[in-house]
Amino acid sequence: MTNSPTSTRIAVIAFDRISPFHLSAPCLVFKDHGDDDLPRFDLRVCAAEPGPLRTEAGFSIQTRHGLSGLRGADTVIVPSWRDIEERPPEPLLAALRRAHARGARIVSLCLGAYVLAEAGLLDGRPATTHWAWSPHFHARYPRVSLQRDVLYVDEDDIVTSAGTAAALDCCLHLLRRDHGADVANRVARRLVLAPHRQGSQAQYIDQPLPASPDDDRLGATLTWALAHLEQPHDLDSLAARALMSRRTFTRRFRQATGTTVGQWLLNQRLARAQRLLETSRLPLEAIAAQSGFGSATTLRQRFAAVLKTSPSVYRREFREA
Repeated sequence: MTNSPTSTRIAVIAFDRISPFHLSAPCLVFKDHGDDDLPRFDLRVCAAEPGPLRTEAGFSIQTRHGLSGLRGADTVIVPSWRDIEERPPEPLLAALRRAHARGARIVSLCLGAYVLAEAGLLDGRPATTHWAWSPHFHARYPRVSLQRDVLYVDEDDIVTSAGTAAALDCCLHLLRRDHGADVANRVARRLVLAPHRQGSQAQYIDQPLPASPDDDRLGATLTWALAHLEQPHDLDSLAARALMSRRTFTRRFRQATGTTVGQWLLNQRLARAQRLLETSRLPLEAIAAQSGFGSATTLRQRFAAVLKTSPSVYRREFREA
């Protein structure tokens, strides 16, 4: 994966009464970070309607580009939508359809999924949106295969994400997919964010862990497990290491991560395998061993089931990008 500057064009849609946070998420990730070793993007904020555009925070923004700025964009991002009961303007929907038809990747963040659904781009596809609006979205767009509990869904040419912080996760995922783990991790560090969360991770956690000595034991156990992914782990062994009963550990783990021990371990092992495939020339057997999958056969099976590709194809795509 090369880190040389690139002219990849990213178009971000802005509209009246937009959320400043959702607009800023892709702009923060894909801006020029002033580092020659990081890729550079032709980032354009494109107004879906005449400006100046008001924001939900009470101030206005002015952009240099209208919907014509979508022409030639490699990725078009719809960062949200202002009203789930309002049909987006037809010029915006038509511009998204044209961009997708010519091969652009279309991305929605949070309620931006409503815009893509209205454009007909999600029919028959898996997609996600903010968990709080999932029932409404499902009722309105029954032809969309709604994934209610995930952070983001990557369908190659269409990518959708859940709300708020998941927008940053999704943008970092796109950066990782296009430019590799090292680039995404460096940008994440600049933004003081976790470098990678698998899209299958739960988007909603009922409540934070209460502050207690048990929290430190859980955190230390997870940190240790991450440093020793090549070793076999299960619920009982991790609970014992945390000095907790199986039941208490299960409850606290779910509260902290929003998922099960098995799913968490799988996500972390896949993330390590992806990083090794991107950054090393190790044979698959060695990557499988270091990631805790045991064998190249198991690694291939997990890749196929979760990432819908093979380790060899994944590595080749990054080498050729």
